[in-house]
Amino acid sequence: MNRRIRTVCLALWGLIACVSCTQEVDHKGKTPLVEVDGQFLYREDLVPVIPVGLPAADSVRFAEEYMRTWAEDVLLYDKARRNIRQDGEIERLVEAYRKDLVMNRYQQELVNQKLAGDISEQELESYYLDNRQLFTVDRPLIKGLFIKVPLTAPHVANVRRWYRQEEREAVEHLEKYSLRNAVKYEYFYDKWVPVAEVLDLLPLKHAEPETYLEKNRHVELKDTAFYYFLNVSDYRAVGEPEPYEVARAHARDMLLNTRRAAFLRQVRHDLYDNALESNDIVYYIGRTEQR
Repeated sequence: MNRRIRTVCLALWGLIACVSCTQEVDHKGKTPLVEVDGQFLYREDLVPVIPVGLPAADSVRFAEEYMRTWAEDVLLYDKARRNIRQDGEIERLVEAYRKDLVMNRYQQELVNQKLAGDISEQELESYYLDNRQLFTVDRPLIKGLFIKVPLTAPHVANVRRWYRQEEREAVEHLEKYSLRNAVKYEYFYDKWVPVAEVLDLLPLKHAEPETYLEKNRHVELKDTAFYYFLNVSDYRAVGEPEPYEVARAHARDMLLNTRRAAFLRQVRHDLYDNALESNDIVYYIGRTEQR
């Protein structure tokens, strides 16, 4: 038992020190905290719901409130049960809810068994291409390279030349240079990142900074201490098609949901057809051709 739980338990023992049972009850090894009309709240049920990280004093207050709420719920339920009109509506609602729970659990198990296999990359790409209208950029995205160096850094003219070039040789020069001289170096030619994250790296003073980066692919700025170089290799504005790399996870979820819905529809149809064939469904109105 860790220190937090031990501290809370000791405090709880203090809260219930005055509680005693007048009759023998088999608590199956659990420690009772509160009894209301023969119903018990146990320490083993309370301790797991106490939020992690609460100081001991706050944990005790939480426990006190939890026990009071539990007792109030028991009393209110008993009062309501004895006073509400028993017209069968609640039982019907409970049974409908239980029916939904059972069907949903069964369907989920079927899905796990039958659709457990992963979707191939080719299937994902095909789904993405066939449904491009579903995947649009909701925040500007960018690919590129960024390097920040002090004004006193050597050979800045080389940096100014290299950062504009996307060839491997130029990138290698920048990587080696950045190890000794750069304050920050970010290579993201191979992945899309939100433009907002890149703007946080720049002292760009512009009314529409996102539009500025869309139109200016080579950006060089400086302030009182640093040079900032950004090469924008690709840009996607809001409303444009979302790149496959970005849309991939969303496309997979959508395709899985589509397959799941189709699979469960087929399960229902098969059950129905089999029941008809076995004469387990009898229509008395509107389907006289069926027995």
